[in-house]
Parts: sequence; C-alpha cells; structure tokens
Amino acid sequence: MAPMISTFSFPNRIIFGPGALSQLPDLVREQAPTSVCVVTDKGLIDAGIATRAIDLLDSIVTTTLFDGVTPNPDIACVEAAASHLRDHETALVIGLGGGSAMDTAKAAALRLNHDSDLTRYEIQIGGDRHMTEAIPPVIAIPTTAGTGSEVGRSAVVTLRPANRKAVLCGPKLLPLIALCDPELTCGLPPHITAATGMDALTHNIEAYLSTAFHPVCDAIALGGVRRIAQNLRTAVQDGQNIDARSEMLLASSMGAIAFQKDLGAAHALAHPLSTIADLPHGLANAILLPHVMTYNKAVAASRLKDIAQALGCPTDSVSPESAADLATEAVRSLAADIDIPKGLSAVGVRADQISALVAQAIVDPNLPTNPRPCTETDLHDLYTAAM
Repeated sequence: MAPMISTFSFPNRIIFGPGALSQLPDLVREQAPTSVCVVTDKGLIDAGIATRAIDLLDSIVTTTLFDGVTPNPDIACVEAAASHLRDHETALVIGLGGGSAMDTAKAAALRLNHDSDLTRYEIQIGGDRHMTEAIPPVIAIPTTAGTGSEVGRSAVVTLRPANRKAVLCGPKLLPLIALCDPELTCGLPPHITAATGMDALTHNIEAYLSTAFHPVCDAIALGGVRRIAQNLRTAVQDGQNIDARSEMLLASSMGAIAFQKDLGAAHALAHPLSTIADLPHGLANAILLPHVMTYNKAVAASRLKDIAQALGCPTDSVSPESAADLATEAVRSLAADIDIPKGLSAVGVRADQISALVAQAIVDPNLPTNPRPCTETDLHDLYTAAM
C-alpha cells in the first residue's frame, strides 16, 4: 500500500508520498528566497505538471521558468539555464523532471559562481575540490523513477563536439530537498516506465557489484533490487497503480544512494551510446545489463547469488555460479516482459560505431570499480554481444 507523505533524511532531506507536491510552498517558504526558478522541459509544460508547480508558488515568491532542458543536456543547455538564473537573480532552483532536468538544475546552479570550464569539476579528477563558491540550494522533484538524481551528488553533462559525457560531482551538488511524489510518475507511458525502471535496476545491481567498500550501500542496493523485481512489471502494465509507482520511485532513489560506492561496466558502455548513438540512457543500460552480468560472473558469482535472491530466484542449495545464471536470466526475463528491445541494433546502433564507443567507454569513470577488469577488447566484445 502506498505510504502517507513521510519525511526522512538520507543522504538529504526526502519528502516522499502521493500528493507530496502540495508541500512545495512550505518547503520554499522555509528558505525565504527572493526569486525561484523552475528548471524543466517542454514535455512537462505540455503535461501540465510544471504549471502545477508554478501555480503553487506564484502567490508566495517571484517564480520564473526555464523550459529549455533537452535530453542528455549539453553545455549549451546548462549555460542557457545558468544565464536565466543569473538574469533573474535566482536564489533557489527547482529541478522538475527526469534526470536531464534535475542534472541541468544542479549544473546550472553550480555554474552561477563557478566560471571554469565544466570539465574542471569532473569526478575522475576530484572536481569537488574546485567547487569552492556558494551554490544556490536546489529542490529536486523527480517525475520518472530511474536516475535518482534527486538524491545524488552528481550532474551528467554532454560535452560537444567531443560527444562524451562528463560526470560533475561534489557534495555541493546534492539537492537540499528531494520532493518525491509518485503521482507525478503516473502519466509516464509504458516504454519510458520500462526504460527508466531498468535504469534504476542497473544502478542497484552495479552498485552492489562495485568493488568499493560500502556495506550500508550494499544493503540499500539489494532492497532496491527487491522493490523493482516486485513492482516494475505492474508499473509498466498499470501505470495508475500508485503502490507500484511508489515502490519504483523509492527503488530509484535507493539506486542513486547505493551508487555512492560507484558503478561498473554497464554504465561505462551506456554513456557513449547516448552521446554517439543518441540512445536514451535507461534503454542503453537495460540492453547492456545482462551481458555485463554474464561477463562479471567469473569473479562475482557470490554477489550475483545475492542479487538472484533479491530478484526472487530460488537459490537454496544452488551454487553461486548457477545462481549467477539465474540472476542474469531473471533480468532478461524482466526486460522481455516489459518490451525492452533485445539488442542494440534494434534501436539503431550500428556495428561501425563500436570503435568510437569503445574509445569513450575505456576512460569512463565508472569502469575502474567494475568487479572484473575490462580491456578495450573486452568492451568491444560486450558491445558486439549486445548488438
């Protein structure tokens, strides 16, 4: 049963439950800002969700709208949003939407008082050391159950013309508040529900398999896997089922909390697919995940057995290796049940793009914590297997 509206903190303050959007005015009043900007995309304008948020705020604070968020936002998108914030002397930023909108809100807030090239703030070079100036607070309001950006310390920005993704990361990018209302996800079409749900599953599974030591995140990751295994099919088949929507939104946040301990090869392979092949991130992860699980079996069978248990597989008296196969097959079955395409070629990826994809994947910051090391040949083979 969907919970009542609840407030808890980990790692930031989370307001969770059906109807939670109604608390937005009180949350904004607490900060007493002189001006608020809602950062979103035109799809949420058309759906009326952005208008709902703005209507809640118009009577209490000067509110502006930036609706220029694009899928896989690039530097131009971030700079346009930052210019809007600067021009309107914005004191509080609201990121409303999927990962693209929330990441744009966070990156634009960073940009206000940080003038260096955005690559200076990338995770692999310890970019948080350079986040020295004030960043206006961000309230993140997710409308998809996938990225978990509402509880994350990073923002992903596409760099052009290099066509690669930069992961900007630092504690200052963590939203002040995550306002999680599962009712906002009920209008998602099945194919987006499916892809974003598989994105959340990939976060939880890769976080658990990551070689970094963080037992707290491990427990959260397994809990996220259980929620997704029990609810994603229902959320796709019955988008108005508020219980399934609530569980998926929780699982999405749990995945992003869990990947504080980093991710793995699926994400390293997925990021170039968005920039080079224009593939939505969640869909890329959904197609790649079982192939990466198979690759990792040689060194991570015992952990994959834990994942199999969380997925609901019968693992009593089953060897870790056999249980790892059960986990991979459960992921394949789930993906098939929610109509995820079986291969990259089915979504327009071409074999002649693989070399360019590998060149980016091999330097992706998620690759070093994959449980089984990857060479360029390994990554080429994984792309080929996923075609």
